[in-house]
Amino acid sequence: MTQKQVLSLKGLSKRFGPVVANDGVDLALYEGEVLALLGENGAGKTTLMNMLFGHYMPDAGTIEVADAEGVLHPLPLGHPQAALAAGIGMVHQHFTLAETLSALDNIVLGTEPLFRLRRDRAAARAKIERIMRHTGLTAQLDVPVGRMSVGERQRVEILKALYRDARILVLDEPTAVLTPQEADTLFDNIGAMTRQGLSVIFISHKLREVLAFSHRIAVLRHGVKVGEIATGDADERVIARMMVGADTPETPRETLEIGPPVLTLENVSVVGRSKRDSLAAVSLTVHRHEILGIAGVSGNGQSALAGLLSGLTRPSSGRMVVDHIEITRFQPRTMIREGVGRIPEDRHRDGIVGAMSVAENMVIERLDDPEVQKRGLLRRDAISANADRLAADYDVRGPGVNAPARLLSGGNIQKLILARVFEQNPKLILANQPTRGLDLGASAEVARRLLEARARGAGIVLISEDLDEVLSLADRIMVIHDGALREARTRDREEIGLMMAGEMA
Repeated sequence: MTQKQVLSLKGLSKRFGPVVANDGVDLALYEGEVLALLGENGAGKTTLMNMLFGHYMPDAGTIEVADAEGVLHPLPLGHPQAALAAGIGMVHQHFTLAETLSALDNIVLGTEPLFRLRRDRAAARAKIERIMRHTGLTAQLDVPVGRMSVGERQRVEILKALYRDARILVLDEPTAVLTPQEADTLFDNIGAMTRQGLSVIFISHKLREVLAFSHRIAVLRHGVKVGEIATGDADERVIARMMVGADTPETPRETLEIGPPVLTLENVSVVGRSKRDSLAAVSLTVHRHEILGIAGVSGNGQSALAGLLSGLTRPSSGRMVVDHIEITRFQPRTMIREGVGRIPEDRHRDGIVGAMSVAENMVIERLDDPEVQKRGLLRRDAISANADRLAADYDVRGPGVNAPARLLSGGNIQKLILARVFEQNPKLILANQPTRGLDLGASAEVARRLLEARARGAGIVLISEDLDEVLSLADRIMVIHDGALREARTRDREEIGLMMAGEMA
């Protein structure tokens, strides 16, 4: 790996009111290097990259980018167009694609004059095809993005950056929704691109991938760069200690004898607008003291399964039984009454009412409880006392229990939801992507709470696109693909990955 420097960040600082997001961060990137940027939620990774890409204006510090001859020049700050012109490309975790447009149109969007009378599509297609040949990235250029898998969409995002002649590529959680095989292919492609001189900053929470595919690791904590280490000198324990300032406690996992069934689905089908919203004759059983892991690539029916267990989706056929009671009215109220706790996939959209207070959100699913209301009037003192207790028990941090819930960070919103769910001691828990976007500490806390609920006798359906999470927590694993569920015969990563891709019956 050459030591020709292509990027220099010096003394970058950024404040949002009293909050220091970045404090004097120095960072270097070299040609052909994959630099992993790690840190817990709120450590300042995204803020730092947003300053690099011109979305935020630093309060202090400089950015320099090398030209084609390798000479470093100051980058105008706060101007995304300047970053693009300097060869910096950014692929966000949440894709920024127009689903009704083809891959080709998405890739070239924004690179042509608005009022050009004739678009030279042949030249654009030729350039994209040349990039695909050189990098190994492939995309169906004439297919609308809305009809593509998540892995295909990600390739379109990367091609979009490379089409703009990016020499520095920032990837934010690039494998969050990929199968192990897709992730391996992605990193093979990245390896080919770095050998041709591309430099990559790779943000991830998956330490196994960081250790396998990066050259160097930089760690942020509380907005400060606390260290760098060559990947060859690191292991998961060393990295975790750098990220959190201490060893991350391991969650003990007891071997328990499973209890009676708490959830049964018999040949349940859901007809949605697409396969992503559908289920095809699904059958499963979840027992008390058991975690059933549902592994799969995003968009294969997980939303339909979660909607069914939440009472938001009505099946077109089949039976659903919760603790010996057949569900005939599919409403959230019904599922709550039958002892189903719900941890939704989108914690911001479906987990809280942002304008309501933290305290109100903690009781929002039991407003008919006499402890919460009396004669239709909310018992404010009791609600606040309940929130104070739960905030202390679950370490919910923020501006206070009477502040709007939208002011909490993602990790603290998840703790709020966990407090609301586990406080009711549910018989069945739907945990849908419970640690998505959470750091090591918050993820470990979610795992600990789920295992505690399992030990108390709950049955848990864990829906996760993170195969490592499923393997570490689940007693049994089923794989969902195109709305169908199949039992995993082994816990082998490669075999489960092939099942997730639909390549193994």
